[in-house]
Amino acid sequence: MAATVEFDLAAEPVLYRIEGAMKVLNLSRTVIYEQIRAGRLRTVTQGRARRVPVSAIREYVALLEREAGGDR
Repeated sequence: MAATVEFDLAAEPVLYRIEGAMKVLNLSRTVIYEQIRAGRLRTVTQGRARRVPVSAIREYVALLEREAGGDR
């Protein structure tokens, strides 16, 4: 049986535009695209639109915390 995933769509977006990810992460467009190219920030595409999943933002923040030694 397939597991169902429920989202509270009113709480927060599931996918962010690049501009939204910039605001959430407080990073410039240049840094966002550098992190995407380096494979550190995951994105998905729908047609020509690139979006950053909220799960990718959480993973990126966790990566930064690990790199900073915050996983102690």
